[in-house]
Amino acid sequence: MDRIRMNVVSRLQWGAAAPKQKEALKGSAQRVVIHHTALQNCRGLADSKEHLVSIQSMHMNQRGFDDIGYNFLVGGDGTVFEGRGWGVVGAHTKGHNHDSLGIAFMGNFNSNKEALLSVKRLLLFGVSQSYIHPKFVLCGHRDLASTQCPGDNLYAALTHLRSAA
Repeated sequence: MDRIRMNVVSRLQWGAAAPKQKEALKGSAQRVVIHHTALQNCRGLADSKEHLVSIQSMHMNQRGFDDIGYNFLVGGDGTVFEGRGWGVVGAHTKGHNHDSLGIAFMGNFNSNKEALLSVKRLLLFGVSQSYIHPKFVLCGHRDLASTQCPGDNLYAALTHLRSAA
């Protein structure tokens, strides 16, 4: 992704199903909402791809979403996976999707420096390309809904992401 180096796995590469429809964000994302998938941590690329297909299937078939709910997901090794992608309205935080970007850490977060570094890079890239407003608000899912997401460890680590952003 331009000068900001990241390994991003495209939808095609992880085997995403086609979305039922896409709705574009109207302008830059004003907020970034951090989530965790609360699944077991993935062990490598093949395991991550399997989890992504499972998450997308559950979101589309059980929850009735048009696609996977998140814009991006991040594996424990720091690999970034394209969910809905840039500039697309997600289905990650009910009532707060039309002005935000949803990023999910895959698994249960345990102070994972590689994943945090990848999200910092993703945020910097998003701001540099005007996908994310330069003065965006970074929050955990629990800040906007009655949930424990993104878990206590990841929620505490948000201060490190805020300082980098």
